[in-house]
Amino acid sequence: MIKYETKDEIGIITLNRPEKRNSLHPELVKQMKDKIKELENDYSVKVLIITGEGKAFCAGADLEYLNELRNYSSIQNEEDSRELAELFLMIYKFPKPVIAAVNGAAIAGGCGLASVCDIVVADEENSKFGYSEVKIGFIPAIVSIFLVKKVGEGMARQLLLSGELIDGKRAYEIGFTNYMYNNALSGALDVASKLKMNSLLSMKMTKEMINKVSNLSIDEAVEYCIGINTISRTTLDFKEGINNFLSKK
Repeated sequence: MIKYETKDEIGIITLNRPEKRNSLHPELVKQMKDKIKELENDYSVKVLIITGEGKAFCAGADLEYLNELRNYSSIQNEEDSRELAELFLMIYKFPKPVIAAVNGAAIAGGCGLASVCDIVVADEENSKFGYSEVKIGFIPAIVSIFLVKKVGEGMARQLLLSGELIDGKRAYEIGFTNYMYNNALSGALDVASKLKMNSLLSMKMTKEMINKVSNLSIDEAVEYCIGINTISRTTLDFKEGINNFLSKK
């Protein structure tokens, strides 16, 4: 249900259910988790891109799967929710930059998938974003956590309560997306080609820092950053980077 390829140290995971608008399915979630875990320690890959095959990025949960959910027990629903939450956390905490190349509709869980990526590149003509859960009596629970972090509580309230769809331009205006291109994947590759020139260790530590300080008080965050700054200055990447900068390489 997914495809994978590498291009010049850039990994590309493609959701490969175009006939289902790349909707989320337990097997697809499992395959993504397995691949992401494998790539964590693959040092030949410096940046990861997630995109969708065909006209959609990810249209949320599979309809047949949603129908099955009506007969799930509470325990089954909890286990199922945990699987998706684990995928989102794996992407959010992935030690390398992750770019969502949103080539089309990113709806509900699909919008959540984009929100856990570090950078969102949107197709300026075809991308759509929205959290439609409330329209079918569902709750945008897991995805809400990451949306609030990305766009703030006020805008998150509007999107989650209304279930409205917004286009790529509006998503860019509210800070959900970072870049607009006429082709999302080529745009994401362009962004990734610049990111991969940075120190992989520095980017890893920066991601860890951002995740950590958002849950600390100001005083605690400053103390944490003093520590991680001190550690970063002892790394080989720092020493080589300073040497290269001073010698104008």
